[in-house]
Amino acid sequence: MTTTTELAGKVALVTGSSRNIGRAIALALAAGGAAVAVNARTSREDAEKVAREIRGSGGQAEVFMADIADAGAVNAMVEGVSQRLGRIGILVLNASVRSEKPFIEMGYDEWRVPLSVTLDGAFHCTKACLPSMIEARGGSIVTLGGMTALSGAKNRVHGSVAKHGLLGMTRALARELGEYGIRVNCVAPGQMNTERAAGRSPRADPKGVVPLGRRGEPEEIASLVRFLCGPGASFISGQTVYADGGQMMF
Repeated sequence: MTTTTELAGKVALVTGSSRNIGRAIALALAAGGAAVAVNARTSREDAEKVAREIRGSGGQAEVFMADIADAGAVNAMVEGVSQRLGRIGILVLNASVRSEKPFIEMGYDEWRVPLSVTLDGAFHCTKACLPSMIEARGGSIVTLGGMTALSGAKNRVHGSVAKHGLLGMTRALARELGEYGIRVNCVAPGQMNTERAAGRSPRADPKGVVPLGRRGEPEEIASLVRFLCGPGASFISGQTVYADGGQMMF
């Protein structure tokens, strides 16, 4: 990973950053010089490990526990980040819930869980962070989508709908916030080497499906997010970038 500090002076909030892709993003932004707010809903121990790793490398990081589906918790978290790290200029909306169930068996409460975290959480976090970005006349928001937003996925209708909603939110916000110098982009990972929750269906074999013939690593997504948050992407907004080894081609 490059050792430049193109994000020096920036404060980044990364939701769901205690494990997997979120963890890699937090580390990558810190490596770029940003002070990072590590967020988790329940896994404080994992979040603290990420923060310690950042501080151990000479970076600045603090842990903020919050359920981003709760507007009050988000407002308190953003206020805490502002007080302890400074004004948020980078928001990475990574937190999501990846559950599986046949649609015919799905209850409304189960339907709402991925939507409440992915979409309601994105709403609450963006609303809370926008005033300082508008005042600063600049900022970067990156949402984490997925291939299933367009391809769909068996037993994951609710998750596919939530990720598709992020695509629309990304594009609409990019149009609305551009006048303030705020850029909004989406990164859509493909098949990844990440820890999976119990009960998930077996991973698909990438050979014959992914042109590069392998799964991606969290660090490969993180480096793309870091680029989109930095000055090298200053004229990129409203875009969805598929980091999927070539699986989704249009």
